[in-house]
Parts: sequence; structure tokens; C-alpha cells
Amino acid sequence: MNDIKIGIVGLGYVGLPLAVEFGKKFDTIGFDINLKRVNELRNGIDRTLETETENLKSATRLTYTTNYLDLKPCNYFIVTVPTPIDKYKNPDLTPVVKSTETVGKVLSKGDIVIYESTVYPGCTEEVCVPILEKESGLKFNVDFFCGYSPERINPGDKVHTVTKIRKITSGSTPEIGKKVNELYQSIITAGTFLASSLKVAEAAKVIENSQRDINIAFVNELAKLFNVLGIDTHEVLAAAGTKWNFLPFQPGLVGGHCIGVDPYYLTYKAQEVGYHPEVILSGRRINDSMGFYVAGQIIKLMIKTGHTVSGSKVLVLGMTFKENCPDIRNSRVIDIIDELKQFGCNVDVYDPWADPEEVKHEYKIAMLDKPEAKIGYDAIVLAVAHDKFKEMDLSSLKNGHAVVYDVKGILTDSDGRL
Repeated sequence: MNDIKIGIVGLGYVGLPLAVEFGKKFDTIGFDINLKRVNELRNGIDRTLETETENLKSATRLTYTTNYLDLKPCNYFIVTVPTPIDKYKNPDLTPVVKSTETVGKVLSKGDIVIYESTVYPGCTEEVCVPILEKESGLKFNVDFFCGYSPERINPGDKVHTVTKIRKITSGSTPEIGKKVNELYQSIITAGTFLASSLKVAEAAKVIENSQRDINIAFVNELAKLFNVLGIDTHEVLAAAGTKWNFLPFQPGLVGGHCIGVDPYYLTYKAQEVGYHPEVILSGRRINDSMGFYVAGQIIKLMIKTGHTVSGSKVLVLGMTFKENCPDIRNSRVIDIIDELKQFGCNVDVYDPWADPEEVKHEYKIAMLDKPEAKIGYDAIVLAVAHDKFKEMDLSSLKNGHAVVYDVKGILTDSDGRL
């Protein structure tokens, strides 16, 4: 394996940790089109907070570039760009397509292109391979080969880091599958699982988060039902959780770049082949509606406590998609904010983890530097369970009998929670 030279395309939450680990053992080039990101990494700064400065420095064989021609010496290419959905909930493969075009321009005979981006079963061979052939003039499984090894990064998780999560691998031929597997075995201490084909590996990835999505949807539906019945959902889950095989899912908003997105890749492919998925889409409908449901519950509580909704002042705590993490991608907190604004509320947003510039660009929201007690909010919404919020004195921010709604169920004195 001495002749291996790796090119990582995309240096986000997935690509950077991978590049760092490979950069400790092999000549590795990290490529990204974001010059600001590349310059920060060159200076030992990771704004995603996934990789510490010391760990970045330990990758002595890793270099960064925005020039795709620098990837030419590589013989392994790993594509780790995001795969979002568009406004119609259809897969947006633009980042993957653009990255594949880039790789195709520098592809040489014998090279292996591995995809980590979440896609639907068949995408690598049906979408990516033709692009690679067109751009390179080479023939698939003759001159170049492909692999698929789905990412399993959990943003903000400092325990289950990239090397400590078992990795699925696959190749476009049995021989290439073994090579891809050996490559990842060199850095993944948790071990690998060699799937029989690219499609099996692609399908395995997309159902991981679909399964979680459906389980959370079930609990969210229970939360709605128990609210009508006057039962505390969290108390019910605590009681049911005493059984050894009960799955400990909690109600809440389902956002982020995985659980709230991946099921749509699976349903897209299902519908393409004429199968109408019922359970998966049902779960998606429930989870996609939770932000609007929460906003409705807040408005009801405000009315019950004598607040005039139109013109009221509401503070939303949290903008990231999950706790103790700066990732704002596909955060469903925006659904709560937009719905409250539709009712005429004046909404302020505060999140010490989120980058104000990113929030402004992505959601057109100017966040507070810090909530001020003098404002006197009519409602406070704890939307994300950051540890810092647990330490805040919410009483100082209230206006009289202000409503406190705890989406995540971490407070002991809230007026409402899922």
C-alpha cells in the first residue's frame, strides 16, 4: 500500500475527519471549492468543531487545495460532498455531479473512485459512472473502478468518531471491493464490513436513517395523542423503557443532513421503479409537520395565559439541528419560527453554537448576540437542548406569565413540552 495517494473531494463534516486520518498514513490531498474553508484548515482551524487543532497538525501527509489539478497524482478518490433535497423533496445530486465531473478530469488508468455521499441504490453506477467515463475517456471496470463506503459521521459526537464507527465498504468488482476494504481497514479501528455490491452498500446506508426516522415519527405521533389525552409523553416513555428491548426514541424536530433527508432518496428511487412507499412517506409527513405543530401548541398556551398573540415577543433558543453542535443544515427550528411569524409574533433567535453569518445566509435570520432581560418575552421556546441553555436564568427574560415551551423536554418547570 506504499504507492497509495488519496484525494478527498469535499472537506465538510464527513470529508475532513476522513482526510485527517488518511493523512496520518498516506499522501492525502483535501480538495474543496471553498477558499475560506481551505485557508482556515491550513491555519489549523475547523469551524465545524469536528476536528481539534492538534489532530489536524498530526496529519503530516495531508495538504489542502482549491485547484482540482492538484488531484492529478492521486490514484484513490473519495467523494464526500453533501446530498441535499430540493424544495420538492427530490434528491439534489448537484454536488455529487459537479464533484464527479472534477474527478473525471483528473482520472487515470487504474484509479478507484469511492463515494461516501448518501445516495439511492444504483446512483453510483447509473449517474456517476457515465460522467466519469465521459470526462476521462476511460471505460468503467476496465480502465477505472468504483467503490461505495457510506459515511456514518454523527456531528457533535466526540465518542463515536470516524475511526470508532464500523465502516461498510464495497467495490465495483470483487477484487476492487477487497482493495477498498483494505484501504479503510488501515484507519478504521472498529472494523469494516465488505458488502457484496455497490447497490447493497448504498441501500444499507439509506435505510439506516430511514429506520430512525420512522421510529421517531412513531414517538412524535404518540406525543400528539398523549397531549390530547392529558398524559406526559416523557413519563410514558420512561415507564415503557424499563423493558429490556424497548427502543429509547424521543419526540422532537427531525432535521439535519441525514435523518430528515435520506428517506427521500429511498422513496425517490422506489417511485421511479413504480413502487409507492407508504410507511416511509407517512413517517416523513409526521416528522416534517412537527415544527408547525409545536408552534400551534405555543400559540394555544399563550392564548390560555392571556397573551395577545399578534405583536407578542417570542424568544427561540436554538437554531442548530441538534444539541451542542454548530451544524445548521436542514434545521427544522425554522418551521417553528416561520409559523410563529405567520401568527404575527415578533421572533428573536439566540444560539451560542450557530455561526451568525451562516444563519443569516441560510435562513435570512439575524440572531441575537445575547438575550436581554429588558425586552420581556411573552413566550420562550427551548428548541434545541444545548447544555448552555440548561444553565440560563429564563425567569429574568419573561414578561409576567410568559409561556415556556420545552421542545426537548429537558426543563422541570416548563408550561409545555412534546
